[in-house]
Amino acid sequence: MNYHEARLKTRSFENFSCRSCEICNGIACRGEVPGVGGKGTGSGFTRNFAKIKEVMLQMDTLYEGGAVDTTLEIFGRVFKTPIFAAPVGGLTSAYNDSLSDYEYSRAILEGTLKGGGTGFLADGIAPEQFEGPLRALAEKGGMGIPTIKPWEEEEVFEKITRAREAGAIGIAMDVDAAGLTLLASLGKPVHPKSPSEIARFVEKAGIPFVVKGIMTPGAALKALEAGAYGIVVSNHGGRVLDHTPATIEVLPAIKAAVGDRMKIFIDGGIRTGYDVFKCLALGADGVLIGRPYAIAAFGGGAEAVASYTQQLTGELADAMRMTGALSLKDIDAGKVICDHRLDI
Repeated sequence: MNYHEARLKTRSFENFSCRSCEICNGIACRGEVPGVGGKGTGSGFTRNFAKIKEVMLQMDTLYEGGAVDTTLEIFGRVFKTPIFAAPVGGLTSAYNDSLSDYEYSRAILEGTLKGGGTGFLADGIAPEQFEGPLRALAEKGGMGIPTIKPWEEEEVFEKITRAREAGAIGIAMDVDAAGLTLLASLGKPVHPKSPSEIARFVEKAGIPFVVKGIMTPGAALKALEAGAYGIVVSNHGGRVLDHTPATIEVLPAIKAAVGDRMKIFIDGGIRTGYDVFKCLALGADGVLIGRPYAIAAFGGGAEAVASYTQQLTGELADAMRMTGALSLKDIDAGKVICDHRLDI
């Protein structure tokens, strides 16, 4: 089953909160939080999608030909693609209860690994929302990245330990989840984290630690100085703060600030392999994709997740072939046209 078939299948589900739109651009679901939409006006989500579409590819087929190589070395492993599934939690409110957190994570890991990548796994209030993904992770030899919410320090330490016991190749923290006020109303508040706290988490992890939710060069430098292995340029899919820039807009300035001193991922509105190419050209090492992977997992399980990963990687390879990039290292800003970069 491919992504298109999986999406159509989810449209027939009862009580499926996501509309499974043909174009996942945040317009139909704007303001739906809880749900899958962007907060408030929804502009954080819709702008992510719109701005990445404004970046154009520079076609150039006058070059010495050869095989296109989409592989990426990261987390001490070699992946066939720079495309990873983003952490998606709150499955029941955003989608439905047809998949448990364990079943969802198993489908994501099995499918992305088959497709040549892997997945970032989610966390949540209920123990199962972290334990289920960890169980799936352990079954796959630790080939995934658990993502811990910015809870109180003691709980973060405990979950870091659990992630390491499951054999994780890396650990992430979505500090942007500090804007999820619903968690506080349910008795589990999350908090912004200081650089010194991040440094303690990095030391406790002892394996690559990624900070998700970076939207300025200053924040990126703080994460770097705290010892983070990498960052995810992310506004949490537009779900935590209205009126934010698009992630693709701030990416070039963040890359300029940290250079090659840490790994840079990006998420937000990425829907095709051509979008992936644009992100790599403007400074990312890899990308995370959330909502479409959720649709694939709910509609077609690991099979659809693998098919979607392969589709995206094929589109990325096509973009590389038609712009004279035989490897990911050949993809640079000279291969795109972009006039909306923000220096903030």
